[in-house]
Amino acid sequence: MSDGTALAASIFERLMRGFDVPVALRLWDGIVRPPRAGTPGFTLVLRDPSLLRRLVIERSPLLLAEGYFRGLIDVEGDLYSALRLKDHFAQLRLSWRDRIGLLRDALRLPQLRTAAAPLARVAQRFSHRHSQESDRSAIAFHYDVSNAFYALWLDAERVYSCGYFAHPGDSLDAAQRNKLEHVCRKLRLRPGDRLLDIGCGWGALVCWAARHHGVRAHGITLSQRQFDFARQRIEAEKLSGLVTVELRDFRDLPADAVYDKVSSIGMFEHVGLAHMPAYLATVQRVLRPGGLFLNHGITHDEEGWNPTLASTFINRYVFPDGELDCVSNIQRGMERAGFEIHDVEGLRPHYALTLRHWVARLEARREDAIHEVGEGTYRIWRLYMAACALEFDAGGTGVYQILASRRNDGEWPVPMTRSDLYAEPAGTAMPGPDSPAEGRSRSSASP
Repeated sequence: MSDGTALAASIFERLMRGFDVPVALRLWDGIVRPPRAGTPGFTLVLRDPSLLRRLVIERSPLLLAEGYFRGLIDVEGDLYSALRLKDHFAQLRLSWRDRIGLLRDALRLPQLRTAAAPLARVAQRFSHRHSQESDRSAIAFHYDVSNAFYALWLDAERVYSCGYFAHPGDSLDAAQRNKLEHVCRKLRLRPGDRLLDIGCGWGALVCWAARHHGVRAHGITLSQRQFDFARQRIEAEKLSGLVTVELRDFRDLPADAVYDKVSSIGMFEHVGLAHMPAYLATVQRVLRPGGLFLNHGITHDEEGWNPTLASTFINRYVFPDGELDCVSNIQRGMERAGFEIHDVEGLRPHYALTLRHWVARLEARREDAIHEVGEGTYRIWRLYMAACALEFDAGGTGVYQILASRRNDGEWPVPMTRSDLYAEPAGTAMPGPDSPAEGRSRSSASP
């Protein structure tokens, strides 16, 4: 082991004190430094000592993420265990003597010219003002990566929100069919209902609602690629008489638009907390009196969206201008907008499971993903989704479905109990396109 690699191994060992998972270190010259005790939970591959030098100086876990995206470090083994380094470095406390010693040694590390992959996808121009132009750009940044890329790891229906698992061992496809049906049942959809889906994505819900419940569904999105796919899907599934989609900001919905039911699945996170009243007022305006509104979205355990390591990471690499709030504030905002809340369901463990499925499916199609979007983007999504799974596991992030109605002279627009939601065994996957039941649903949905 050279002086440089021995120095790097020594620095790494001191930085890792107190981390409860044994970690092996592979250095830029191929030498592996095993942990002092135990079987390594993962191996951290360090390809450039400059990253270790910066980590000593700044001690920011974000450096590890950026180094991973650019290929300066890598993880072999359990990625979820490696992600615990974020909390370790965030909580790392060193004496002044240790800091001086580490800094002295870090400055003695060798200088290498390691080729780092460029990061094309870094959001730098967003200010959380949420103008219509900036919102379109933010949506394009995240959703217009590539339809083919999302298809590699999403389910067959192409649902980009949490599934609904009757059992932890359910497949992702079954869980997403369950979720689509669960949403439709909560909205008590009936043939002929006019459904608006705000942020319709690739058209999964509007097509499902029309196919299985005979509604007339309209979806809006700001993503050009989602819109193009949804139009092709509607045509391919012969649903043109029941389903329409358009590129439209929710703020531009026509003044005379009226719907019986409104859904918003995984969309309000993009609205911005300052614009939440306008978003809810728009839903209130287009929903008929007594109509039902299902608001489904991610929350976190603090009030407001404050600058943190996690929010910086998300806004810079994944969701520019995305903002979360606690569920009680979301409910309060809905009540202030004139909605009566009927049902609130937390789905946190469902999202943790969904994310683990997505990560596994993405990893299984790694080469295809890299061919489609490049290695940097592949690494960003892999790390982001795995980190989010841990956040949902830990409870720092949640997801809730809130069912509400536009008040109408005391009308109670839902049944007295929830039994209608579970008329069939809870979580039963809906029939596939080749089953007899699917044929019956399709014929019953015909105009």
